[in-house]
Amino acid sequence: MSAEPLFEGSLNWDGQPADRVFDYANLHRGTRIEFEGGASLTASAPSIFHGDDRQPNPETLMMASLMQCHFLTFMAVAIKTGLRVAAYSDRASGRLGMKDGKMRFVEVVLRPHVAFAEPVDAAKLASLHDKAHRNCFMSNSVNFTVRVEPAS
Repeated sequence: MSAEPLFEGSLNWDGQPADRVFDYANLHRGTRIEFEGGASLTASAPSIFHGDDRQPNPETLMMASLMQCHFLTFMAVAIKTGLRVAAYSDRASGRLGMKDGKMRFVEVVLRPHVAFAEPVDAAKLASLHDKAHRNCFMSNSVNFTVRVEPAS
């Protein structure tokens, strides 16, 4: 692996529909985001910012990034430990708030639930999540608290 992998993507907005007033409340917020390799998605803003909750938005994508990173890192840790994961799910919540005079994420809580092929005690599970959290690229890249509260 290269010392500093590079990831690239593009965002395209098709413009404001002619039948909509060009102001903040009426701005069409739908975009198409594409990545190297062919992955793509349509996105918007959350409805509280006049967007479409049926589409991902920067806030939900941030939480998705943190959940996916914790999952992948957890799986690597489990495999290296010799444990077989049978199922994994997560449910995250993120909170926006004012900090340093700016609206931003102030906290994201991950609530992963893991089922193993063999019994794993609570201390071992906590150790796996702790190691995954400490090594997750995304949680190491943000300037807000990311907590992991494994579901029982």
